[in-house]
Amino acid sequence: MLSLPPSVRVFVARGATDMRKSFDTLAALVIDVVDEDPMSGHLFLFVNRCRNRAMVLWWDRSGYCLLAKRLEHGQLRAFDRADGGAGGFEVTASELVPILDGIDLRGARRRRSHDELHTARKPAMGVHTRQFRPKLST
Repeated sequence: MLSLPPSVRVFVARGATDMRKSFDTLAALVIDVVDEDPMSGHLFLFVNRCRNRAMVLWWDRSGYCLLAKRLEHGQLRAFDRADGGAGGFEVTASELVPILDGIDLRGARRRRSHDELHTARKPAMGVHTRQFRPKLST
């Protein structure tokens, strides 16, 4: 499983990429197609035409790293929210692992976080809430 810090962004290149490309050619695609800096430390995902192979390129301070994935069955599905033409789009780091596993995230919904639930339930000023008091058996 990949463990990425929240500061890392994940970009997906639109369109098919030739999986014979290597480090320097993929870095050039990051500049030309995705319009980002390949040495930024962010991850860049490229998928082939059949959508059964993917490569993830990133820079780790000492050089490029390349992760390659081939699905034996199914296809890689990265949901493009912008539904645009050329270039690339961004997905969250938590979406990268399911995408590489071949899980289609188009119908998925994100659960509300603890902070979102806590602020939604916070009572207004001056409103008293009922406290939970366990019943004592006598």
